[in-house]
Amino acid sequence: MKKVPHRLYLTEDQMPKQWYNLRADMKEQPDPIINPATMQPATEEDLYPVFCKKLAHQEMDSTTRYVDIPEEILEMYKIYRPSPLIRAYNLEKALGTPAKIYYKFEGNNTSGSHKLNSAIAQAYYAKEQGLTSLTTETGAGQWGTALSEACAYFGLPLTVFMVKVSYEQKPFRKAVMKTFDANVIASPSTTTEVGRRILADDPNCTGSLGCAISEAVEKAVSTEGCRYVLGSVLNQVLLHQSIIGLESKIAMEMLDEYPDVIIGCAGGGSNLGGLIAPFMQDKLTGKADPRIVAVEPASCPSFTRGKYAYDFCDTGKITPMAKMYTLGSGFIPSSNHAGGLRYHGMSPILSKLYHDGYMEAVAVEQTRVFEAATEFAKVETILPAPESAHAIRAAMDEAIKCRETGETKTILFGLTGTGYFDMTAYTAFQEGTMKDYIPTDADLQKGFDSLPKIPGIQE
Repeated sequence: MKKVPHRLYLTEDQMPKQWYNLRADMKEQPDPIINPATMQPATEEDLYPVFCKKLAHQEMDSTTRYVDIPEEILEMYKIYRPSPLIRAYNLEKALGTPAKIYYKFEGNNTSGSHKLNSAIAQAYYAKEQGLTSLTTETGAGQWGTALSEACAYFGLPLTVFMVKVSYEQKPFRKAVMKTFDANVIASPSTTTEVGRRILADDPNCTGSLGCAISEAVEKAVSTEGCRYVLGSVLNQVLLHQSIIGLESKIAMEMLDEYPDVIIGCAGGGSNLGGLIAPFMQDKLTGKADPRIVAVEPASCPSFTRGKYAYDFCDTGKITPMAKMYTLGSGFIPSSNHAGGLRYHGMSPILSKLYHDGYMEAVAVEQTRVFEAATEFAKVETILPAPESAHAIRAAMDEAIKCRETGETKTILFGLTGTGYFDMTAYTAFQEGTMKDYIPTDADLQKGFDSLPKIPGIQE
């Protein structure tokens, strides 16, 4: 039998020229987002003050199956894409498993993650519309770094509100963003009304993505020629990230392979949604039935312990409300939470698919995540981002089950990026100071108590 190469790169000509819109094949659509001003389903025009027009259209478009990727975006993609599909031979050997393990590696760019796939698209559409600046939030820093790169490429000034605990833990992420001319502000901050309000309630607030989103949106809507962009959760982001899964499927077909299990880390859903997109299409249309597993941190368990309900996408409660798995917009992850994946909610698309039984979810403690990351690094020679290591943990657990049962399953997981800016967390793990935090039911109830009331929809 012909041996599969360690790394398979598609050629530039084989790179997908279209994104795939998963909603076009969903039997039931996610519930519509709600405009908090009218308490009615939002229209595309309602989004124009926040998003640029073409991104607002992509956000609301549930029928166009394939969307052409503009040539300018494709040209920038070619700087770092196609990304490799890698056979984890050394990990298989270390685990003594008959399973075949593949991973799609998205870390071959300066941002160190998959986030650049959507950052380029969003900056391009903003520039095309003639906008003069953008705002965003970032948690672990991957999205802020990626968008800084993209905005520098297209000549757009950028303000990044970075979750304060990450701002303090990851000074080198700030340095990279500033290299690309971004203005980086620790959130919550005194530069916005919502930030000042949060700090008045809790002067020591360590921040959350929900807080940072509130500040970025306020800055965008109060600044002429400025719009807000987001790196996860949104329908438009999952659309752009579908290139990950499309490339993966082409590569696996070239190897005459198809995954039995597909695993992705889940925070807001960008990486997971992108990786699974064409395989979920097969599942929805009856062509195949792979198991799809979302892996989230036990300290921020939106899928596994959250409620499927309408909630604000930000802590300041100024964004539209989305039906999603959520811990409540006021949920603040523990400050000892070492990676990203700290958003209180989950992509409405993925939430609907999970709710309808098309995928499953597991939550893992961070010490087990870093155990997996360390073992993976030793045998595969890539230091993984903590976010990615959640998927590695679950993939290793699946492979160990195969060792016990003798099954030769094919496992595909997403390696979203590298962990070179996460050495504080790796050091905490190595020195034994890293602690696992799992919120109690009482902790979570505080967030659930704040879920919005929507007349006739959510009383």
